[in-house]
Amino acid sequence: MSAQQTVLFDAPGPRARRRILIGNVVGALIVLGIAAVVVVALANKGQFAADLWSPIFTASAWQDYFIPGLKNTLRAAGWAIVGAVIFGLILGSGRLARSRTVRWISGVVVEFFRAVPVLLMMIFFWLLLGFNQVPEPAFLAVVIALILYNGSVIAELVRAGVGNLPRGQSEAGLAIGLTGGQTLRSIQLPQALIAMLPALVSQLVVVLKDSALGQIISYPELLRAAQIFGNGHANNLQTLTVAALVFIVINWVLTAVARWLSRFLQGRTSGATATGPGIGNPVAGAGAGGKGPGHRVVAGEPGGAA
Repeated sequence: MSAQQTVLFDAPGPRARRRILIGNVVGALIVLGIAAVVVVALANKGQFAADLWSPIFTASAWQDYFIPGLKNTLRAAGWAIVGAVIFGLILGSGRLARSRTVRWISGVVVEFFRAVPVLLMMIFFWLLLGFNQVPEPAFLAVVIALILYNGSVIAELVRAGVGNLPRGQSEAGLAIGLTGGQTLRSIQLPQALIAMLPALVSQLVVVLKDSALGQIISYPELLRAAQIFGNGHANNLQTLTVAALVFIVINWVLTAVARWLSRFLQGRTSGATATGPGIGNPVAGAGAGGKGPGHRVVAGEPGGAA
């Protein structure tokens, strides 16, 4: 166990490790017991019958439902992540600007869109675009909502990435005659983006999962396609299980990529790499623009208090 992991508590001794092992074994047995009860109950209700599962593995099921739904999911997620990165870079730079007014406006926008539920934004834009007869209102509503929410999260990732850079990075830029804005764009942001790249990749998982909310507004993504297929063949449980497995596989691959990037990029930038929310250790002080050890926050400087 590393020194960083033992700052707040002592490493467990032999007795503590035995208790932890016993607790893990007992917990695993309880989970397996619950799973067995569920499986038996489903079997008694005939949910494992071949006639309920066989329609899922036909060519028409995948050609007409699952693959088109997956394409729509990836389409919405792809546009959303590109827009969210651009939106996040703009807002993140705004939160690091020297102008107090720009920092305040950027902060209000970020906190507002982080606080509003994604589903609520999707419904709002779906009704707004549909009322104005804009083509593909469901698709645009999903993309816009995901851009606004995830762009706000990425803005905080950018701010945290710049904040975790050593103070000497900005001082070096100022020493060679660059302005604060030039230092931010030319020196700090490139390093911060490298450090935050694993977190950005892991944010793809959030975008991909949140795109499933589009089924509420009739966007034909994977979950919606699975529901339609399940309603037509009276096997909703089986169809949704397959859709869930597809989501799990894609999200697992993205999570593995984020972990690999975190290890690969460690030491290639002066900022600490992080795999992102829910995956590994989050960047310290991400919500408040946390600084590295010994870093003094000065309001009005890049990375200073908003």
